[in-house]
Amino acid sequence: MRPIKAREQLAIPDDVKVSVKSRVVQVTGKRGKLVRSFRHARVDISMPKKNLVVVEKWFGTNKENAVVRTICSHINNMIKGVTKGYCYKMRSVYAHFPINTVVTENGQAIEIRNFLGEKFVRRVKMQPGVKITASTKQKDELILEGNDIELVSRSAALIQMSTSVKNKDIRKFLDGIYVSEKISADEA
Repeated sequence: MRPIKAREQLAIPDDVKVSVKSRVVQVTGKRGKLVRSFRHARVDISMPKKNLVVVEKWFGTNKENAVVRTICSHINNMIKGVTKGYCYKMRSVYAHFPINTVVTENGQAIEIRNFLGEKFVRRVKMQPGVKITASTKQKDELILEGNDIELVSRSAALIQMSTSVKNKDIRKFLDGIYVSEKISADEA
């Protein structure tokens, strides 16, 4: 039997401003502004009070009701992004040939050289709103920072995927650039 209504509510901190208009959520905080559309999900998103977001689904199946909590999690990630930000730290791992990384285009791209001794230069562009820097404290460490968790993690994934080992035993050849730490940008 279908539940009549699935409902989740989300409290908004005082230093964050949220607006909802026709399932497009806009979150503004001290670090900037994030906008995300939930038009694909057939749910009701409303703000009965200034500091409360309510997501409801009427007469939904179990799969449709699961979307309610997912949307609340997305909005929560947006709130955390505009207040604290997201920071992913990545480390180069190599057995013999040292991986050389050069941050280019003012922190918007990275060039990876000498991966497994190859002459090919790998270039990875960051997603919009994500800035990459080389760590000054730790050798072979990259720091990715941004407000949107999906764009920061996608940029980290693109870097990791660019250094995947082909035509060799991946149990033995563990070289690559991997995410070592996920923290808020305030802590970095």
